[in-house]
Amino acid sequence: MPDPFSAWSLPLLYCLGLLAAFGPTQNQWQVARTTAGLALLATMIAVVGSAIGAQFYPSERDRLALTLALLVALLGWVIVNYAARYLQGEPEQTRFIRAMLFTIACVSLLVVSRHLAVIVLAWSGTSVGLHFLLTYYRERKAAQIVAHKKFIASRLADLCLLVALVLVWSSAGTLTLDGLAAHLGSTPGLSAAMHWAAALFALAAILRSAQLPLHGWLIQVMEAPTPVSALLHAGVVNIGGFVLIRLSDLVSAAPVAQAMLVIAGSLTALLAGLVMMTRISIKVRLAWSTCAQMGFMLMEVGLGMYELALLHLVAHSLYKAYAFLNAGETVAESRSNDFVTPVQKRRSLLWYPTALIASAALVAGSASAWQYLVPGFHLPLAASLIVALGLAPLLWFEQDASPVQIARGVLGVIGLSQLYALWHLLFADLAPAAVAGAGWMVTWAVASIGLLYGLQVWLRLYPQGRVSSALYPWAYCGFYLDETFTRLTFRLWPARLQPLRASSPGNPHPTELGEMP
Repeated sequence: MPDPFSAWSLPLLYCLGLLAAFGPTQNQWQVARTTAGLALLATMIAVVGSAIGAQFYPSERDRLALTLALLVALLGWVIVNYAARYLQGEPEQTRFIRAMLFTIACVSLLVVSRHLAVIVLAWSGTSVGLHFLLTYYRERKAAQIVAHKKFIASRLADLCLLVALVLVWSSAGTLTLDGLAAHLGSTPGLSAAMHWAAALFALAAILRSAQLPLHGWLIQVMEAPTPVSALLHAGVVNIGGFVLIRLSDLVSAAPVAQAMLVIAGSLTALLAGLVMMTRISIKVRLAWSTCAQMGFMLMEVGLGMYELALLHLVAHSLYKAYAFLNAGETVAESRSNDFVTPVQKRRSLLWYPTALIASAALVAGSASAWQYLVPGFHLPLAASLIVALGLAPLLWFEQDASPVQIARGVLGVIGLSQLYALWHLLFADLAPAAVAGAGWMVTWAVASIGLLYGLQVWLRLYPQGRVSSALYPWAYCGFYLDETFTRLTFRLWPARLQPLRASSPGNPHPTELGEMP
């Protein structure tokens, strides 16, 4: 019998809240907010109890579950309370509440379960709940098309997961994570069936993490209310990375699965990072950012840097929840178009490699200091290079930069590298031990991120040059990947649109313009 204040209280409370949501309609939002509040409180008590030695979860992997349960509880509480205000006056709020509670219940069940069949079932359940949330405005044609594209990608992922479960059962005779770890530890190498299972799990994560060219539904999901976007980008789309971290023993022993994750993730991060620079709409920029960040996370899993992937998952979830729920303020603060923003007093091209070298030196110095203070601390070289590339733009000073601006940039790199080292140390105790990836995969990943850095520098220096002029139309159109995928899939599985479409009092209905409904 699980402790009443263990992580299992999270899915239990959300399931009870879902049942209560089928009661009197006048109390629906009160039920949802109370459920989210109680779930957060119970999870926080479990975390505190675990920290002081209550040993709700004695094993390392279960501490991982407790950490993610706290993240889900916090995001659920914030999003439910925001949605209660955001949707005031909207029709069909009861349908929204039930779908929201169902989706969060499935996510919470997934993160605390240690049985693969339950994980797969809960993962599919989040897709079902999300389908109802994406089609909250059912009369909108764009919402129907997005939901259809998401449905196709999710069903393909479900097929991969079901076949993977069969292969794991046939080889290991168990579907529990502990049983699978014991089987993998007792065999010298993976069987062909287990290699296929690992590849299918990786493919399912790629399909559900909106990797190119299957990303279109994530970008076009803006037809749904903002709380849905926050739930999707801050929680649901991150599940693939979490499941792969859970399956680290299997993924680490399957080079094909690792290669799939590294190649798909790095290419998505590169291309999506370029496309994001061309977008003006704040929510669309955030969506492309999510696509790129999911690519980085899967790439990190493929490289065996599980603690970095877990850190990435948690940080991205918190940031994206804040960014979407605060999107209105972000509009006033954001620059209109970074892709062609000219530099007022630009430095020479040689300055930017110098900035990268300086960033790498500061990151290496921080890592050395931590290794001296904490003998067990170890930061993989690939992780150091990735962090250095990410922090180097803080050192992109203009020619007339003041000493204060220069000091601020240097201190920013030092501070963030110290913060990353601290988080790396903390998350290393939660995530599985890092496994060194193949040399060619590390080279591929660093080269991909380095190429993105180089292109950003070149476009910054020559916003009206030939490279920018040639690349901008392709990047603005997302390299036409989504259009190609949409035409192919809709030819095989056409979407059946409902007859109603969105119209406003100031605009004629499509039928008034002679368009077929």
